[in-house]
Amino acid sequence: MKLQEVKDLLRQKGLDAFLFSSQPNVQYLTGFRSTHAYAIVTLENNYLLTDARYYERAKGIKGWEVILIAGPALKTLKKLLKDSNLKTVGYEKDRVSCELAGKLKSKGIRWKGLSGFLNKLRVIKTKEEISIMKEGVSISDQVYKKFLSFVKPGMKELEVRAFLIGEFLKHGALGESFPAIVASARASAVPHWETSNQSIIPNAPLLVDMGLVWKGYCTDFTRTIFLGKASQDFKKVYNIVKDAHLYALEAVKEGTPIGNVDKKARDYIERKGFGKFFTHSTGHGVGIEIHEYPRVYYKGDDAKALITEGMVFTIEPGIYIPNEFGVRLENIVVVEDGIGKPLSSIPLDLVEV
Repeated sequence: MKLQEVKDLLRQKGLDAFLFSSQPNVQYLTGFRSTHAYAIVTLENNYLLTDARYYERAKGIKGWEVILIAGPALKTLKKLLKDSNLKTVGYEKDRVSCELAGKLKSKGIRWKGLSGFLNKLRVIKTKEEISIMKEGVSISDQVYKKFLSFVKPGMKELEVRAFLIGEFLKHGALGESFPAIVASARASAVPHWETSNQSIIPNAPLLVDMGLVWKGYCTDFTRTIFLGKASQDFKKVYNIVKDAHLYALEAVKEGTPIGNVDKKARDYIERKGFGKFFTHSTGHGVGIEIHEYPRVYYKGDDAKALITEGMVFTIEPGIYIPNEFGVRLENIVVVEDGIGKPLSSIPLDLVEV
């Protein structure tokens, strides 16, 4: 089904073939993960090219003619295209270096760089993809529950991250989908804090943003807890973020622009007087990559993308008060039966440890 849709795109764009060189897109099309592989889709054939390190494993992939890269990769690619009499070939303009784009030039082939070629295919997850992501989120939920019993003041942030990674691996995950953020006290006010050797402080918030890779698909999850008894100021901000998250979730309706989801959360936070402290988009697509199309934001072209059955993206509003604290609450949401449904079963309620 995926390959037929790619071939339909080739016809629409007037292409004889398309060269996929990025690992995420090669994996999406073939299910094959490696650090060195190319996929070429033509109107009639599908070619997967990789070197001797991966060749034996690649040979078992159905629907693909697997070709061994025995010398320079570009030489092998160009020879295949010429031997197949392919004249107009697309490539991933947004995913290749200027150096590679320059080297693609070859006699007899017209190269056409295109950005986001698979965006509208990858944005709609199949039932199988959604099932895999649900499994991954279920594991993430289990790890989070164990984390609540594990974490203690005085631990290093990196010690907590090491615990999370260890638990992911114990459950059979391939690893982190991104470097987990463990941010204590004032560090929680930095949206993408780099987990450090700083000690976790008692009577202060702790923000944990984590994700794992399950069967090739990413999870993404954030909660902000409080180690001790939370102050009224913290509770006030926490509840605003929680309500903003729920307003955004209510806005997830098939056929409406995805930018509306961001607007719902953002407008509410602004009405409560904290607009300037919400410094990022409300979410992003997620799947094989941790950040995929579309960005859940009220500005830009992505904002016009219509919410469609099978879309999977995050909802993660936040408030970050410099030198004080930050709060972010994040779930992955899937569009099923025309509405947004969180994959995580973890409540949004404040947890005081």
